[in-house]
Amino acid sequence: MDKQSHIQIHETAFFTSSFRAFNEALSGDEYAKLWLNPKTDAWIQEYLTEVSSEETYTHCLRNRFFLETIKDLAASKQIEVLINFGSGFSMYPFLLDESLIHIEIDKPEIVNYKASKIEEWQNEKKLPKRDLHFVGVDFSEDYKTKLLEQIQQIKGDKPCFILIEGVLFFLDKAETDGLFSFFNLIQTDGDYVGSASFQDDLKSSTAFKRLLRFLNKKVSKTSESDYLTLQDSYYKSLPNYNLIDHQDYFSLSKTYNNTIHLKPDLILNEHFYVLKKQLQS
Repeated sequence: MDKQSHIQIHETAFFTSSFRAFNEALSGDEYAKLWLNPKTDAWIQEYLTEVSSEETYTHCLRNRFFLETIKDLAASKQIEVLINFGSGFSMYPFLLDESLIHIEIDKPEIVNYKASKIEEWQNEKKLPKRDLHFVGVDFSEDYKTKLLEQIQQIKGDKPCFILIEGVLFFLDKAETDGLFSFFNLIQTDGDYVGSASFQDDLKSSTAFKRLLRFLNKKVSKTSESDYLTLQDSYYKSLPNYNLIDHQDYFSLSKTYNNTIHLKPDLILNEHFYVLKKQLQS
């Protein structure tokens, strides 16, 4: 899903889980702590110091927003399947009603490791059983035809929610356009997409400059142009989809009574979108 020269998505997957575990009351995630490990913890402390100490809360609120959104849609019987693109080590299946079907899509090494750990924790009674389907995909190949078949075999004609978070930042515009076209193929009228991305003004912030410096030092050499930002207009212009909700770190902080500790320039302010597929009559 991401270019080889970029930071690999799986290298950040433990980060996200760890951030969510640091404040379970805010993230709503009681299981993220299962992924905690000393190596990641050392990296995170350095990251919070060198990039932005607000990152714990931004990740918690991202999880909380999508968790509550999906939970409400499932309760009202509007969705029966959650398809998580670039699922990493997120734990949504165990935080949601057991009736939901889950399709977790990521690189083979990610989903294989995740599947083995989840089976281990379920055997130890640390996690409840869920209807889980892991799909490993080599995104460097022409994967869409086969993946569409795999998804349809599991999903059938059930209404679904597609979630894509922590991914688009590492793609280019053409790859992102291709993904949303693919979502359109998967989904039918009334289905939903949840997406997380940053806006253009991020790149002028001190927080982004610190992030770039950290990644260049710790991971691989990249530049500002390697990271994708999207404006609201991108989501509003997607064919067959209507934008029905848009939040960011600051609006969600008000909703969930989160205290913001830093100035806006020192925060990586992520935006969160919910789209509903509505075919034009």
